[in-house]
Amino acid sequence: MSEISAMEGEKTFKQWKKQCLNKLDLSKKGSVDEDINTVVSSLNKSDNYFTTSSCSGRIILIDGVSDCVDVQKQNCSWLFVTHKKCTKDEVMAALEKSSGDAVLKFEPCVLHVQCKRLEDAQLLHSVAINSGFRNSGVTVGKKGKIIMAVRSTHCLEVPLSHKGKVLISEEYIAFLVGVANNKMDENLKRIERFYGCLRSALEPEEDKRCVKDTESDEKAVYRRRRRRRERDGAGSDCNVEQQSDSEHSDELDGQLGLFS
Repeated sequence: MSEISAMEGEKTFKQWKKQCLNKLDLSKKGSVDEDINTVVSSLNKSDNYFTTSSCSGRIILIDGVSDCVDVQKQNCSWLFVTHKKCTKDEVMAALEKSSGDAVLKFEPCVLHVQCKRLEDAQLLHSVAINSGFRNSGVTVGKKGKIIMAVRSTHCLEVPLSHKGKVLISEEYIAFLVGVANNKMDENLKRIERFYGCLRSALEPEEDKRCVKDTESDEKAVYRRRRRRRERDGAGSDCNVEQQSDSEHSDELDGQLGLFS
C-alpha cells in the first residue's frame, strides 16, 4: 500500500470512528453495559479500534409463534431481560404473560469492533481466542471495513411454553435459572480474561510497568462486580446496544470472512 493510500485509509477510519461514537453519544441510553464498559473504553481509546456494538451478556425470555427464530421480528415479544443473574420467581412472573411459545435464553458477551488494519484485527482475534471467545471471527466488508466479532458458543436456549401453556415443572425452571446464572458467572470471568489479554496486547512493552497499578485497579472492578453479582443475584434493565443488528448487517453486506 502506498503512503498516500495509507493516509487516505487512516483518514477514512477516523471519520468512521467519529461517526460511530457520535451515534452512541446521541442515543437514548448514551452508555454501554456496566460489565463491559472498561473493555469498550479501552478499545475506543486506541487509535486502531472502535466498537460498533456491544452486549455484556444477558438472560432473556421471549414469546412468539412457533416459527419465530429472530427475536427482532414483530411477532416476538420480550417478556424478561437482564444483564445480571436472575431468580426463578422473576422468570415465573414473566412466564405468566406468555400467550405463545416462550423461550428462555442466555446470550454471552458479544463485541463488534472495527479495526484500522487487518493486522490489528488479527491481534484482537488472538486476544479473543486466548480469552475463551472461540467463536470469534473477522469479516471485511465491500467498503473495506474490517470488523472483528468477539463471541463464544457459551449459550443456552430452552422452550418453556407452547401456545401459552407451560410445558415444564417449576422445579425444572428453577434448575434452568441456575444453569443460566452459572453461565453468567462464567461469562464475566471471560470478560475479565479478555480485558487482561487486551491490555497486555495494546500496551507497548516499555509502558507496561507504568500502567501496572492502574491495570490492577481496573481488574479489581470486575472482581468486585462479579462478587456482588454472585452475592445478590439481582436483575436489571436491558441496556441499549450501540448499533442495531440490522444496521450492522447492512454494513457488512458482501463481506468476506477470515479465520472465523
